[in-house]
Parts: sequence; C-alpha cells; structure tokens
Amino acid sequence: MDPQTSDPHSAPAIGVIGGSGLYEIDGFEGAQDFEVETPFGDPSDAIVGGTLHGRRVYFLPRHGRGHRLAPHEINHRANIYALRRLGVRWVICVTAVGSLQERYAPRDIVLPAQFYDRTSNRANHTFFGGGIVGHVSFADPISDRLRTLLAQSCAALRKPYHSGGTYVCMDGPAFSTRAESESYRARNYDVIGMTNLPEAKLAREAEIALATMAMVTDYDCWKTNEDPVTAESVVAHLLANAASAKEVLARVIPRIPETPDWPEHRVLDDAIITPRELWPAETLDKLHALLERFA
Repeated sequence: MDPQTSDPHSAPAIGVIGGSGLYEIDGFEGAQDFEVETPFGDPSDAIVGGTLHGRRVYFLPRHGRGHRLAPHEINHRANIYALRRLGVRWVICVTAVGSLQERYAPRDIVLPAQFYDRTSNRANHTFFGGGIVGHVSFADPISDRLRTLLAQSCAALRKPYHSGGTYVCMDGPAFSTRAESESYRARNYDVIGMTNLPEAKLAREAEIALATMAMVTDYDCWKTNEDPVTAESVVAHLLANAASAKEVLARVIPRIPETPDWPEHRVLDDAIITPRELWPAETLDKLHALLERFA
C-alpha cells in the first residue's frame, strides 16, 4: 500500500527499526505493508504499519526481510525519509551490538547516550546539500526522554539493562580486529555496532526523537578466554533477544506522548544556515517531508 492512500498523517506516529519479526507483538492490529517512495531511493523493505494500544506504529526491517542487506548496503536516508513521510516523530532502534566491557553480558540491553563515529560514508548520512546547508545540534544524539521511557520499561519488566554509555559505530561488515577492540576498551567505550549512528544523525535532521535498544550478542573479540565473535553466535543471541525487545516495545509504546513537542522535534529552527530565499526549488521539493513547515 502507498502511504498516500491511507491517511497515515492523522496523528504523529512511532517508528521501530530492527529485525523483520519485531512487529509480531501481542496487540498489534491491522498490519499492512507500505511501499514508500523516497527521493533517495528505496527503503530496506516494505514498512509494516498498524496500531498497538491505540497508537500508530511503523516497523522497518533494517536489513530487509530475510536479512538480505549488509550494513554498508543499507539506504539509511531512504529509511528515515520514508518513516518521516509516514508521520513518524519518535523512533526506537533495536540493534545488535558487541560488548566492550565485562559488565555488559550477552543478552543484556544497553540504552546508549552517546556515539563514537568510525564510519566513512558521511555523504549518505545527511539530507543536506544541494544548495541547502544545515548543521543540526548533535552533542546529545539520543533523545533523553525517550531513553528514560525505555529504561523505565526495562526496569518494570525486570530486564537486565544498562542506561547510558557510548556506542562505537564502525563500517563493517567484518567484525573488529583485536587491536581495534582493545583501543575502544581503553577509551572506556561500551558497545560496538555497524548501523545505528547514521540512523541517529538522519533522524535528528528529520526532527524525529530517537533512542536505541542495543541488544548485546557477544564480547566483540577482546575477551581472549572466549572464542572470537562469529555470525553463528550472533544469530543465536539475536533470536533470544527478540522476545525481550518485543516485551519492552509493547510496554513503552503506549507511554510515548502523542504530541511531538520535545526539543528534537524543532531542531531545524536553529540548524539551517542558507537563507530561505536562496533555497533551490528542486532541493526544497526533494526535502519536502522535512522542510514543509518552512516552505
């Protein structure tokens, strides 16, 4: 279904980016696929929309159904733009990570507050350019209010969780060398993954409040008394983590406010440098879902 045929903008929506089965939550009703066109190409897959506890929710499988996209192949701009076009103003990212510290065990949940950027494809990690220059505030890249709601939900469900810490985002798809892993540990970083930082940067530009549920699958490769991380071990922990993620999502979604009035929802007020009269019409049209209120 195309979003233009279903009036998805009737109320601000909540997005979830993660595995392809996350929408299989008790109480999720009216599930239907949305094929959303974007000026940046196709999203990872069709987006599953429906209602949960009366809230409109859209689930986007980051790697496509069947995990067909490697980290460097994900079209993050299309993913975030598609969610914004569907009216999403809050997004929860469920993502697999390696632990860089002993205290974060496999199957724990980490709710990071910071990122350390080790990616290289920054041209595709922004919507700006083409005659409209914007520099969003990113000192605090995670929505603190949304992270707090996630922490409260984890605590209420007695899930093993840790609130705070730094997520190192690397390119992948290969895992870290031991030298890299040890260098991150020496800096006291907490977890490492391959996908979440571009999502956070683009969500901030799209005025979407974002928080992350980082699901620990392994100890990266620094823990020499254990076998190095492998795809097989990661998948086993991913499957075990899925049930916990669904429980937390089912609890937190009805607790998210219905009015998008958090700081993240107005970040572009102070971010765009180019004077309005100089904005190229073609670029403004391309970014319509983001800049509509400035048009």
